[in-house]
Amino acid sequence: MKIVIKVGSNVLTRSDGHLDITRMSSIIDQIAWLKQQGHDVILVSSGAVACGRRELKVNHDLDTVEQRQLFSALGQVKLIGLYYDLFREHHLHIGQILTMKENFNPGEQYENQKACMTVMLENDVIPIVNENDTVSVTELMFTDNDELSGLIAQMMQADMLILLSNIDGIYTGHPDDPQSEIIPVVAPGRDLSEYIQTEKSAFGRGGMHSKYTTATRVQQSGIKVIIANGKRENILIDLLTNKDNTPHTVFLN
Repeated sequence: MKIVIKVGSNVLTRSDGHLDITRMSSIIDQIAWLKQQGHDVILVSSGAVACGRRELKVNHDLDTVEQRQLFSALGQVKLIGLYYDLFREHHLHIGQILTMKENFNPGEQYENQKACMTVMLENDVIPIVNENDTVSVTELMFTDNDELSGLIAQMMQADMLILLSNIDGIYTGHPDDPQSEIIPVVAPGRDLSEYIQTEKSAFGRGGMHSKYTTATRVQQSGIKVIIANGKRENILIDLLTNKDNTPHTVFLN
C-alpha cells in the first residue's frame, strides 16, 4: 500500500514553539514499522520555519515574506538533518523534495517531479516533501501543507492519505466542548461544512478547514483520507491495526 503522511507544525512543535524531538522520533519509529509491513511511505512535513525561528535571533525588523524566507532556509537544513539521523537509526534512506505550486500544473515539471518520487520509492528511499518556502511567496504558495499532501497523494496515486493534526478528527462542535462528538466516517458526497471551524492552527498556516477541503478533494479522486491526532502514541500503527478503537475521521473512497 502506498501511504502519504502529512505531519503538521502543531504535531512537531511543543507549546513553547520549539521542535518536539521526542514526538518526531516516535513518528519515525512508526513509519519504520510501516516500511517493515511492506508499505511505501511519502512524508509531507511541516516544521522548517519553526526550526529556523529558534536558530537565529534577529535584532531588526523583517516583513512577513523576509521572515518566511530566512527562517525556512535555516530551518530546512536542521529539519532534514534531524530526519536523516533518526531514519538512519532504522537503516532507512530518505530524500528531500522541495516543491512549488506551479510544479503541479500539467507539463514537464509535473512529470519530472513524479518521476523523481517514483524512482525514490522503487529504490526504497522515503521522499520527505515540503514547500520551497524560500521562493514560494504570496500567490505562488500552497494554502498549506494539507493542500500539498493532497496534490502529492493524487499525483502518486496513493492508496491512503493520513493528515496528522493535534486533534482527533472532525467534531460535531468545538473539540473542547464535552457535548461534541467525533465524526468517524464520511461517505463520498457528505457535506460537513457546518461543523468546520475556520481558525488557523497555532504554529502553521492550516486548520481543520484546510484539512476538510483537502480530504473532500482527495476523496473524490478515489483515495481514502484519514484525519487523526499525531500526538497520540502509536497513532499510525493503531490506525492500521486497531482502527475501531482509535479516534479518527475517515473519508471513504
